Amino acid sequence: MNAIAGRTLVAALALFGAEAFAAQPGDRSGKEVVDLFCVQCHGTGANGAPRIGDAKAWSARAARGLGGLTESAIAGLRKMPPHGGTLQINDLELQRGITYMVNESGGHWTDPIDRAAKMAERSGAQIVQTQCVKCHGTGEGGAPRIGDKAAWIKRAQPGLESLVASAIHGHGGMPARGGMADLTDAEMRSAIVYMFQTSVKPEK
Repeated sequence: MNAIAGRTLVAALALFGAEAFAAQPGDRSGKEVVDLFCVQCHGTGANGAPRIGDAKAWSARAARGLGGLTESAIAGLRKMPPHGGTLQINDLELQRGITYMVNESGGHWTDPIDRAAKMAERSGAQIVQTQCVKCHGTGEGGAPRIGDKAAWIKRAQPGLESLVASAIHGHGGMPARGGMADLTDAEMRSAIVYMFQTSVKPEK
């Protein structure tokens, strides 16, 4: 590291604090972003910034939606510099910070996610325990009950892929994808295999 770069880093650390650089962009929560960068103005209402906790001030702004508020924060608005005056946060973290301030001021927004990041695949057991068991645990609506060996063998006779296709598209009283629209085909297959294997495994 050359002398100029070293002095620049030291100055940045002194200004923002070492913790501001501890996490990689995109890793910090809305609260972390606000505590590190936004609270200087939004904590007190300095320079006309809506103060965190002022429900009336944030209600009017929240009506513009996350997209509208993010555009203003990125471009800068009145005395607020572009991107909140820092390059140490990315757009996703900026959105998380905005969402946190809205929610701390009476809002009920859902925290934004990184849509470019691939969601970790859920296991068959996780999906069954979260959703499928609601009907397959009791046999509600004619669903083959987990543990009913004969019922599962009968349904599996046309083949696993046929069973998976029925679950994906919906069948009888079961809605498409078991009522979990975000389930992938692979996750549906895992859930069905889990229920089938649990139901037909040999008794000890």
